[in-house]
Amino acid sequence: FPVETRYLGKPPVDRFEDNLCAAVSSAVKQALRDETGSILTFLPGEGEIRQVESFLNESSLPGNVDVLPLYGALPQNQQDQAISPPSSGRRKIVLATAIAETSLTIEGIRIVVDCGQSRNPKFDPQSGMTRLFTEPVSLASAAQRQGRAGRLEPGICYRLWDKAGEGAFRQFSQPEILDADLAPLALDLANWGIHDPDALNWLTPPPKAPLDQGQDLLQLLQAIDSKGRITAHGREMAKLPMHPRLAHMVIEGAKSGWASIACNVAALLTNRDITQRDGRNPVAVDLTLRVNALGGEQTSLLINRYALSRTRALAKQWLRRAPKKIRHDHTQGLSPDEQIGALVALAYPDRIAERRPGGESRYRLSNGKGAVLPAEDSLSDVPYLAIALVGGEARDARIRIAAPISAAIIEHLFKNEIREGETAAWDSQSRSVTARRRKRLNALVLNDTPAKNISGDQIADALVDGIRDIGLDCLPWTKEVTGWRLRVQCFHHATGNGPDLSDNTLLETLEEWLRPYLAGMSRLQHLKSLDMLAILKAQLDWSALQTMDKQAPSHFTVPSGSSIRIDYTDPTSPVLPVKLQEMFGATETPSIIDGAIALSIHLLSPAGRPLQITQDLQTFWSNTYPQVKAEMKGRYPKHPWPDNPLAALPTRRTKSKMNQK
Repeated sequence: FPVETRYLGKPPVDRFEDNLCAAVSSAVKQALRDETGSILTFLPGEGEIRQVESFLNESSLPGNVDVLPLYGALPQNQQDQAISPPSSGRRKIVLATAIAETSLTIEGIRIVVDCGQSRNPKFDPQSGMTRLFTEPVSLASAAQRQGRAGRLEPGICYRLWDKAGEGAFRQFSQPEILDADLAPLALDLANWGIHDPDALNWLTPPPKAPLDQGQDLLQLLQAIDSKGRITAHGREMAKLPMHPRLAHMVIEGAKSGWASIACNVAALLTNRDITQRDGRNPVAVDLTLRVNALGGEQTSLLINRYALSRTRALAKQWLRRAPKKIRHDHTQGLSPDEQIGALVALAYPDRIAERRPGGESRYRLSNGKGAVLPAEDSLSDVPYLAIALVGGEARDARIRIAAPISAAIIEHLFKNEIREGETAAWDSQSRSVTARRRKRLNALVLNDTPAKNISGDQIADALVDGIRDIGLDCLPWTKEVTGWRLRVQCFHHATGNGPDLSDNTLLETLEEWLRPYLAGMSRLQHLKSLDMLAILKAQLDWSALQTMDKQAPSHFTVPSGSSIRIDYTDPTSPVLPVKLQEMFGATETPSIIDGAIALSIHLLSPAGRPLQITQDLQTFWSNTYPQVKAEMKGRYPKHPWPDNPLAALPTRRTKSKMNQK
């Protein structure tokens, strides 16, 4: 049936989530007043659904209106209540996630309120983690949502955005394969005996980086060998209906007699968290508290009973499929809580974490990345953690779920992967390179003692690590060096030639351009002796240096004869700050790099204050100069303000001084 669409405008960006929920509530109440029938409202997730539900229930709705949430984690009877037809004479407001876009028809619905947002999981190959992102819906999804209002009769769709804003919407939602964690797919391919994914005819080919990362994980979990062929252990993993990390954990746990706890941990990490927030205290990170609650023990956690019931059922289902115990080792003596930490470490060997020194709850992961615990969490002073879930996009991810683990258990579980040797390492406390003998699990240091006889190459490598850790600011940059570097960046940006001297590139390539000059240095203060200009210029040959100096000069000669320094602070738009009187007669805007970049002319008053910014001198003299002249002539009467600036002589001097001469 036809659906009329009404655009209500986008909520303010400031505090967007709160404003979105308030705007949705307002739209729902408007629809109740203006139209008949029940309302289906689309929101990103459970959090927004609960907030809108609270807003509506507190707003004195008509007595014949029921507010009903609808999302996947709801108990079945509550989902049925939201989907079933309303009783005679009653209206209902269904607050739903994208689950209601295409999968069902809700009786009585003739109004849709669409917030225009959806929440989708995306795998980040850089962090190796999947996170939820809230983003605008695609036009295709918006059309599907709109269609819900016209399934049974003519309807109305309220959209919380402007019609003009649809130009920025994607046409279609991204294919899931482009955003997903591809480790499960990599295991399926290996299990099918497919070594070259390009041999299959994909609707959308899997992206290489996430698929490669999935294969690297499978090798870490011993599911495939170095040639990508599936192992016997990998075939056992493929039989279990869970992520390869959890399948590996359950199989290895079962071999040590921990099948029940392993399945509990797997179910907890697969299902929705059994804890819920109380609005005052943050949810505890410690996974052992959740496992104990799942086993029926008393806990201080606020438990979601429905999630608890579902998780228990899933754990029992998986326990029936878990392999039987087939070996014994000395980990049999671990307590149940210690077993939990060991199991998480088996599933996430790349996220075993060591607490950093310094008193803050910051951890270094075995994959080299960082993570941070809330300072008030009960695990905040634990030396080692096995991390199951992290979140956030900051430099240090926020630890969401983890379990404590000891160095002894780590050494036992990963004895074949642990390496020991002498090396030079950067000490952030003393800001110097120290010689150490270390026992390591990848980036994780399990034992650290002083050592001797470290080579100069190792010291230089460690000093590079220190510079990269601190940042480029620790190098002796002078005004001259910074200015030259910005000129090179301008030249590189405009032509694509010459080295890229941006911060990111310099940090990534320290070994190439800086390391050869670090011989004999081991402390941060030694870096003060570096000749940064000579080091950077060494990246260009003589001919390239001459070309760069000519194409991106440090100074520009203006019509008055003054040589003015060009400001390259923004290499993409260099600035020429010059007094207006020195540009009389100039009709062409100054440019550099054979005209590829027009200088941004900052025309200054006699006192050196900006009067006008332009990249079109001809237009400035014709249109803007008369107004500038009228405002400035009375303020600076000793300076020339000719009626025809194009015919006037450019000058650096005041009129009175010229007359005296």
